[in-house]
Formats: sequence, structure tokens, C-alpha cells
Amino acid sequence: MSARFENLVDVFDHATSQFGSRELFGTKKNGTWVWTKYSEFAEQVNKARGGLASLGVQRGDKVAVIADNRVEWAVIAYACFGLGAAMVPMYEAAIKDWEFIIDDCGAKLVVVATKPILEKVSKFYKGNIVCLDDSANGESRISTYKALLTSNKNVPSIKPAKDDMCCLIYTSGTTGNPKGVILTHGNISSNVNAVHDVFPMRDDDRSLSFLPWAHSFGQTCELHCLFSVGASMALAESTQKILDNLGEVQPTLLFSVPRIFNKLYQAVQKQISEQAAPIQNLVKAALKCTAKERNHERLTISEHITLQLADKLVFSKVRKRFGGRLKYAFSGGAAISRDVAEFIDSLGVTVYEGYGLTETSPISTANWPNERRIGSVGRPIPGVRIEIDPTVGSGSKDRVEGEIIVHGPNVMQGYFKRDEENAKAFTKDRGFRTGDQGYLDSSGYLFITGRIKEQYKLENGKYVAPSPLEEKLKLSPFILNALVYGDNKPYNVALLCADTNAVQKWAANQGLGSLSGEALLDNPRVRELFKKELDTHMAEFKGFEEVREFAIIGEDFTTDNDMLTPSLKVKRRKVMEKYGKTVEALYAKKRDKSAQAASQAN
Repeated sequence: MSARFENLVDVFDHATSQFGSRELFGTKKNGTWVWTKYSEFAEQVNKARGGLASLGVQRGDKVAVIADNRVEWAVIAYACFGLGAAMVPMYEAAIKDWEFIIDDCGAKLVVVATKPILEKVSKFYKGNIVCLDDSANGESRISTYKALLTSNKNVPSIKPAKDDMCCLIYTSGTTGNPKGVILTHGNISSNVNAVHDVFPMRDDDRSLSFLPWAHSFGQTCELHCLFSVGASMALAESTQKILDNLGEVQPTLLFSVPRIFNKLYQAVQKQISEQAAPIQNLVKAALKCTAKERNHERLTISEHITLQLADKLVFSKVRKRFGGRLKYAFSGGAAISRDVAEFIDSLGVTVYEGYGLTETSPISTANWPNERRIGSVGRPIPGVRIEIDPTVGSGSKDRVEGEIIVHGPNVMQGYFKRDEENAKAFTKDRGFRTGDQGYLDSSGYLFITGRIKEQYKLENGKYVAPSPLEEKLKLSPFILNALVYGDNKPYNVALLCADTNAVQKWAANQGLGSLSGEALLDNPRVRELFKKELDTHMAEFKGFEEVREFAIIGEDFTTDNDMLTPSLKVKRRKVMEKYGKTVEALYAKKRDKSAQAASQAN
């Protein structure tokens, strides 16, 4: 029987007492992975709890933290939990939100990662600040992490009530100011308990951690869940070094969002495409065999041999590139492409997709061992109930489809100081209205069909959910990002963010190596390449969803240019602010083409 937790202090006490000698966090320093043990982490948390108390932090206070994943982040978090204080995490990259969030939450203390962040924050925040960079100095109100651990104040941890706030996580949102989501110890510990019920995580498991703990997916599913079972986490150097780090730390588990899985998929596909034709044909045949296995069809002897040969010559080498021990991959944050999920699955790495939001701590549904259906986001986790409201959304004639409503102990207490928003967010019986549209099949598996606010209606009355189209387009090795648009228009058009390095390499092989920049992206042969990519990746969609015109742009959507949220969702309004005229010009271009064709016909 797994341990049951009432709060995150229970998680801390259990993990540090049971797994003291085991490795917890790995950090790469000077080319070598250095590991912090559970006992060492416990010692730092106990010291930090006293240090925070010496700075006046007490039960009910809020401590704002601006830092990316690092050991000190987790230390501060568990030190706060032991004091009954709430942690308010922020991304280092989300500079424009810092002042609003710190003011909105009424932070008692602010913890910052670096001296440059300290300089910015100290200009608008006049309370106590702790800088994790121990070389920082300045006013008396500014101290360092090292000083925090040497306060010598011994403060035993309290046992927070289930309804005590432990995290105030601000959702980045695609419009307006972020909203603070009130998550209690009961909310998050219910998610940890549910994971223990359905998934056999063990103390010898290891992950490569790159999902931000400032987001509920990375924090609950990876940090708290793995910590609670005695597993270890290697902190990735950066998203650019994920493949290298996978090979070095040899994880058994991988937690990610589709954007990262897409990059891994593209890297492997590129590797296979460079092999000789017989190897490529072998892989194609093997993928057909694994598809049969997923459909519970029996393989012939020759198919078994094909699969074994492909595994020996190709799949095992790919797994070795992933470290050689990877067993499971968990996907969340957005819908993963079925092609990507099935491909990773075929390599021998089982993909488990789940669904949830910050407001649901975050897991609401998941696939798990012996309860898995690729293409779905799984069934409700223990204690959670999913309801579909067919009166909201575009609906379907073939099934009960509508807004997804979540009921359970994982549902947030509400948005901080947002009474009006709370009235809209909850049903009369405290179900949370997710704003996502989907349906439940006859076996209780949930399928997501789009984000209600993102859906739009074409002139012909057909509803389009752009996200699935965009995710599919991003599987192209030449497309980094995409935005599909068609609100009240006769058809869809798209902005395609080119992977300029990939396009440049393709162009060089085509004798176009002298071209670059706009001249390259506007070249007719490059446009023809992108048209083929569109046709290939959108073949499975309905006719009215077709993208009929497109613009190729050399700029990606990123958090730095404020076109992606920190959880990597496209800020559609921001993109349209910059590229609205480009999009409108696509409709004019199509009209001009149609008029020219009609003139020639006459």
C-alpha cells in the first residue's frame, strides 16, 4: 500500500526519512553531474525554514520566487510549506509579469535567482529580498541564500491543514494580466496520491527535468510525485541540450510537453531518413507491426522477425541515444500528435498522455498501465469526475460533445481576488469549467477537440479548432511554429515559422545556396516545398479545415518575443497584432488569383 499524504509536509517527512541515502537532484557542474542526496536536501530545507522565519515569514504569508529549476528552488518551496506559507513561483523569462504578481499577491518576501534579476526587482519592491547568487550584496534588506542557511534559527515544521494554501500559481494567459490560482495542500497531495494509485513509480526511477516547476505540470507530476517515491531528477542544462543530457543521465521517465516530443521525433526521423533505403523500408515495415500490436492483432512469424531486426538495427540505437533505460514518457500541457505518440511508442518507450490545467493541480485524466488508449487523454484519475456540458462549444451531431467540467479534490479554491472570474469558472456544485471542448467515449476515455475560446466559425458556418491543425504542421522538419486563422473568413490561412537552418540546408542541396533571408523564403521553390509540407501534414483533416494560403516568416514564436506563454502556448492576439496585415494580405492574394483565373477562362 502506497503512503497517503494529507499535505506536502507529509511528502517531505516521508521522503527524507525513508530515502535519506539516495540521490535526489543532479546538477551538471564543470562537465560532471553532481548529486544532492535526500538527507542533504532535508538539511538544507530545515536550515532554510529557520532562515525564512528569521526574515519574518510565517503561516499564511506568501513568498514570491523568480527562478528556473534548481536545487535551491525546491529547498525554498519545502521550507515555505513547513512554515505554512504559500509559494508564488515565477519564470525568469516573464519579466513583464514580475511587478504585477508581486504586488497582486502581497509578497512578504521575494527570492530571486541572479544579480540582474535582483537589480530589476529591488527598484519596485521595497521588502526583504533573498538572492540565490551568494555574491550579491547591497542594502540590509537584501540577503543571500548562504546567509539564509546560516541563520541558526531552529523552527520545527508545522502540519498544514488540507485547506491551507501551499501555492499561488499565476496562469500566464494569452490576454490580460495573469490570474493567481489558489492551490491547497489538499489539492496537490490528492494528485500525488492518485498517481501512486495508478502508476508504479519506484525509488530507482530517474527523470531528466526540464519542465518548469513554476508550472503545475512540472511541479506536481515530476517534482512532488518523484520526490514522494524516492526517485531522482537530473536538472537539464537547457532545452537545447536535452538529447545530450538524456544520454548522460540515462533516465527511466520523461515528462514533457508536445513541443519537446516533436523535436525528439524530428531528430529521430532525420536520423532514419539518412539511412540506406533497405533500413528505411525495414523501419516502415516494423512500424506497421507495432500498429498491429496496439490494435491487439497477432503478428505472423515473419512480422515478429521484422520487428526484432528493426529493434536490433534501429530502435535499440535510438533508445541508446535517449540513455538506454527510458521506459515511459508522460505528455501533458497540450494534445500530442497521434503520429508522434505512436512513433515513440513503437521505439519501445510507452507514452502516457494526460490532461489537466493549473486550476486542477493539474492532473484530471490520464492513461496508465493497462488503461491506455492512444489519441485520448485517458480516464479520470481516482477521486475525479468528468462531466461534459453540451450547451457550451460547437458540439457534434455524432456524440455528446461540449465543455469539459472537472469535479474532485484537485480543483482549485478559486482565483486570487477575482470574485467575478470565480463566478464564471465554477458550476453550482463546484465543478470547474475548463474552457476546453471534448467528449467521453463509451469506455470513459476523454478526447480533447479544441479550446473553446480559440474556436472560430468560417463564413460557411463550420467551426474550426486551430490547435490540432497547428500541432500537426509543427511535425514538419521545416516548420518551427504555426498559426492557423480563418475567423469569419471563407477559408483558413496560416503563418508558418520557418526553421531557417533546415530550409537553408535544403536550399543548398537544391542549388539555391546563395539565397538567404526573405529572398530565400520568398523563392518559388521554397514555397513549393512548404506547400507539399502543408498537403502532407494536413491530409487527415476535413476539407473545410484546409489551409489555402500561407505566409512563411523567418521569426519563431517564443517567450522572448512574447508570442508564446511560458507553458509554450501561442498568444494568438500578440501574433495577430504583429502579423495581422500579413494575414489579411493572404486573403487579398487568393482573391487576386481567383480573379486572374476567371479572366483567363473568359
